[in-house]
Amino acid sequence: MPQAYHFIAIGGSAMHNLALALHQQGHTITGSDDEIYDPARTRLQHKGLLPADMGWFPDRVHMGLDAVILGMHARVDNPELERARALGLTVLSYPEFIFEQSKQKQRVVIAGSHGKTTITSMILHVLKHHNRKFDYLVGAQLDGFETMVSLTDDTSADAAPIIIIEGDEYASSPIDRRPKFLHYQPHMALISGLAWDHVNIYPTYEQYVHQFELLADQMPKSGVLIFDETDNMLDVIVAKERHDVQKVAYEAHPHVIRDGQTYLTTATNGEVLLQVFGLHNMKNIAGAMAVCDRLGVTEEQFYEAIQSFKGAARRLETVVRSGNKIVYRDFAHAPSKVEATTEAVKAQYPGQTLLACVELHTFSSLNKAFLAEYRHTLDAADVAAVYFNEHTLTIKRLEPISPADILTAFDKPGLQVFTDTAVLTAFIEQNRATTDIFLMMSSGTFGGMDLKSIVDSQ
Repeated sequence: MPQAYHFIAIGGSAMHNLALALHQQGHTITGSDDEIYDPARTRLQHKGLLPADMGWFPDRVHMGLDAVILGMHARVDNPELERARALGLTVLSYPEFIFEQSKQKQRVVIAGSHGKTTITSMILHVLKHHNRKFDYLVGAQLDGFETMVSLTDDTSADAAPIIIIEGDEYASSPIDRRPKFLHYQPHMALISGLAWDHVNIYPTYEQYVHQFELLADQMPKSGVLIFDETDNMLDVIVAKERHDVQKVAYEAHPHVIRDGQTYLTTATNGEVLLQVFGLHNMKNIAGAMAVCDRLGVTEEQFYEAIQSFKGAARRLETVVRSGNKIVYRDFAHAPSKVEATTEAVKAQYPGQTLLACVELHTFSSLNKAFLAEYRHTLDAADVAAVYFNEHTLTIKRLEPISPADILTAFDKPGLQVFTDTAVLTAFIEQNRATTDIFLMMSSGTFGGMDLKSIVDSQ
């Protein structure tokens, strides 16, 4: 039966995808936000869901709504939220809503400080390749998938029996500071690894790790807990006795690198050529394979499908190739991600010169007390640079940091630090002739830099 939902902060990545998925099902969708950027803006506009005016309008919240879905971007004193509460309407964060819509499904949650988007994407790719029926929530746009969210009605004939969920540890909403993944109550959970992040929510490492302990404690009897056995902290979490919970360990899949190509070495399919690379991705593949095995996918079927997996958007994504030069873009911003991605690219192209640049853009990365976590993360690069926008510090109300602070924190000889996009661009141009591989890592945009022009403008 069609329902009416209003989205507060509809422009968010997960929020607008959920809105699009529900609209596709025939539900009535309205929404508000104070700013909406592409691709969300264009996608919402195409479906007639883009708010006519930006801002918050309490009159959009009324008794005809079945529920209000609250995004993390909204503030606690949001006037539409206050109106919904005054009317006694059901207010749900999107993880709460996802759970409500998947109570009758087998729920598989992929969590961890790094790799969760890629592992989730790999599982979705393999299941789709073999025409399996499934619902999903993933944190990046994937080739062959129209939206980042898919939900089928449990009462319909074509209802998916399982849902694969990327489980984020960030807070669920402005009025619910619990991690999103604690709402999903998984039957099967994978934890890829732990590295302190989100210091604005979890000011100590112990508080951060405790959230994953709670996730593991939540596993039901006959549940399956899959983990990277090379991560020492995960060993501590899974060592705790949990009755009737099956524990499954994995490590990096055996592989070889030849002439800039990575191949899985397998007992059933020989050498399997991949379109992704890096030790972290070999771990991601092993984790995805462990999940797929318990969903009834054979080894042969997994290897057949994984060959065509190109990666999730902005995860070691090729921006442009020009002659022997390549520009990669990656979402890496947390220390463990920066280190793993830089090492992966250098291992894939060992005889070539690598210029790696990371933008400090998130609350954690711009937190002066957290900077020391980046020590030696860029060591694999031949040339290294860090960029940050001082205005971003002001917007996020963070303590000022200086280039000297960053030089001390990264402890990388020859590191260059930039606060101006034009100066960073000039630095890259100066190194263009002697650099083979450019790795640009950020959850932002380097101040609007055109990454294609790094090699295209020659």
